[in-house]
Amino acid sequence: MENHNHQQLIEKLLNCANTCEICFSHCLSEGGMMANCAKLDRDCADSCRHAIALLQSQSVIGHQYLVLCEEICRKCAEECAKHQHEHCQRCAQACQECAEACHSHHEQITQR
Repeated sequence: MENHNHQQLIEKLLNCANTCEICFSHCLSEGGMMANCAKLDRDCADSCRHAIALLQSQSVIGHQYLVLCEEICRKCAEECAKHQHEHCQRCAQACQECAEACHSHHEQITQR
């Protein structure tokens, strides 16, 4: 993995993980129809935290992992955008921004 500063990406990943956790908590309390949203929130938060760990340790698979993280963030954003709850709308935005940040960091390796 290239040795360069990932601080802005890490900040996006952390914001996304935290926003997903908030949405997850609200979705759990709302019950039934929000179950899929809650599951994706948890997957996305976990994925973002794992990406942070890989980037901070300068893992050789860090950039490749961002491809998966981007996909999970996009799925979570899509699901959250379906719901009018304020926490879901904030989560959709944070996930979309994180997906774009992941994409901009991994596109160099996927175009080789």
